[in-house]
Amino acid sequence: MKRGLLKDLLIICLLLAVSQFAEAQCSICTRTAQQLGEQPAKGMNTGILYLAFVPMAIVGFISYKWWKNNRAVSDQ
Repeated sequence: MKRGLLKDLLIICLLLAVSQFAEAQCSICTRTAQQLGEQPAKGMNTGILYLAFVPMAIVGFISYKWWKNNRAVSDQ
């Protein structure tokens, strides 16, 4: 049990470390950001990542609950 938890925590930490370098712009947003300049482009990218976090967190929470419930049913 502890190995699985340690492995999950390691994966989460790795994903959080890599997510700093994520670019969240479509081709249209990239072109617009290039016209704005570097500072506004960074702000735009941060805003896109911020707006994408909430739906991803909701899907992750629902998936975790589904997985945990399915696991509990299969253990019986």
